[in-house]
Amino acid sequence: MGGRFFRLGNALITYALALFIVATVGAVLVRGVPGIPAALKSPELLFALRLSLFTSLVSTVLAFFVALPAAYSLARGNLPGGKIVADLLRIPLNLPPIASGVALLLFFGTTRWGRALANLGLEFVFTVPGIILAQFFVNVPALITVLKGALETTDQRLENVARTLGCTPAQAFLRVTLPLIRNSVLAGLILTWGKALGEFGAVLMLAGATRFKTETLPVSLYLSLATGDLEALLATASLLILIALFSLAMFERARIKLDERGTIL
Repeated sequence: MGGRFFRLGNALITYALALFIVATVGAVLVRGVPGIPAALKSPELLFALRLSLFTSLVSTVLAFFVALPAAYSLARGNLPGGKIVADLLRIPLNLPPIASGVALLLFFGTTRWGRALANLGLEFVFTVPGIILAQFFVNVPALITVLKGALETTDQRLENVARTLGCTPAQAFLRVTLPLIRNSVLAGLILTWGKALGEFGAVLMLAGATRFKTETLPVSLYLSLATGDLEALLATASLLILIALFSLAMFERARIKLDERGTIL
């Protein structure tokens, strides 16, 4: 009897939570989706949508090319001070995004290094590259964690066998290990892209909220709220929710699951 009540209680809590999430998100979609066609005729929203898609894709690609070698070094245990380095790489993962944005703003706006980059034409403060940098900084630690977990589940002996057959270390990784973790890579990229698309705090601090310049979809939503434009607010929020649901559908379509540690299988 006790076991039945225990399972029933757990099931009721689970159903209640699912209902709460659906009701909350649905309240936005019911009011906002009908206004999306009209909102998409707005040059401002179209600009924000294009900028969001562009910056999120670029930042995701950059994160991948940085996260993959970093994850490989950490997973294979051949990096001196690897545990300390891994802890340092996780710092942005545990920071509030707005704090990350402040750190980026101070570093690239007030330090000698930041001024030197600006003199070379690499300006990140209140610019589109700043949006990409903020998205990259906030999301790359999570992608490293995902790829590291995937690499740790692969048998390193397979790479060693490939090397005995004449492959270089790079060839062994690209031809043997990378195909084995392709689902994890795909999942990590989908999650990173989705998070980058919705990043607000760090982007606001570093790139600002200038209409038709650094206005991503989350920034557009914020500006609509600040000006009291409820229709634009609901349409933008609905658009972000639909994109998030689309990325979730892509994730599930690939039949990718998370284990209890958060590693993507």
